[in-house]
Amino acid sequence: MADPRFPIRLLALDLDGTLVEPDLVLRPKIRAAILDAVARGVRVVIATGRMPTSAQPFARALGLTDPIIGYQGALVRAMPGAEGGIGRLLYHRPLPAEAAREAIRWTRAQGFAPHINHLERFVMPTGDPRTDDYSAFLGARAEVVPDLERWVRHPVSKVLAVGEDGRPLDVLEAARAHFAGMAEVTVSHPQFLEFLAPGVSKGRAMRNLARRFGIPLEQTMAMGDQFNDFEMIEMAGHGVAMPSAPPAVQAAARYVAPPLEDEGAADVIRALVLGGRDSARNVGSIRPGGAALR
Repeated sequence: MADPRFPIRLLALDLDGTLVEPDLVLRPKIRAAILDAVARGVRVVIATGRMPTSAQPFARALGLTDPIIGYQGALVRAMPGAEGGIGRLLYHRPLPAEAAREAIRWTRAQGFAPHINHLERFVMPTGDPRTDDYSAFLGARAEVVPDLERWVRHPVSKVLAVGEDGRPLDVLEAARAHFAGMAEVTVSHPQFLEFLAPGVSKGRAMRNLARRFGIPLEQTMAMGDQFNDFEMIEMAGHGVAMPSAPPAVQAAARYVAPPLEDEGAADVIRALVLGGRDSARNVGSIRPGGAALR
């Protein structure tokens, strides 16, 4: 973890579980705080497990123009300009095809339902009952194929496997052991186990953008709520975990935000980004994370 410095010049924000609840609505306090940060000249990026085009409507509503970190850092895409389109591809590190096929086989044997995300496509097998729900979540239609494993002939952005609530966490360590050297494995949601190319993380993507912007990690803030946010929270000078985050994520954070239902991200942004060091000391709703206690 970088030593924290003020002012904070780069803000990397997880989306689901940090800025929006399952209804996918940006609440007014959060939106206003981020708009004020942008107006102050702070670089603000969304760092999500979603495909970037699925996150773009939220970025536009927040007045963001900086790139979007998608697929846990496997893909970074610029925001589209006035000409429209999907935005220029800045970075893509896909999962090798054989590792993706093994992830499909392994997760099915564990009782999961896997599917594929690649660039701006998501591919699901025929008969998956979650097709409509996941299409609504991403705001686009899934491609349906009869044999998902056979469909994977080239590297893909990621494999996402859906299981019962809590099941991804139950198998996380076993999955990491099985795929050591083949894939990064993380949990992005109580039902989602994800497989990415070796070395991929939101943290690495955030660091690369910080270098691109000429901002030291000491002056970055990262905020998230799940294991897929661990690396960027640990790496940032100002790592913030949501109170719903697993204990290991809170232990890596310097601060723990107030709850999402109270629009806690807004309080943190106003205190640390807009208010600075002196303001942060006087905000009782923000408590220290494990990193601040070490």
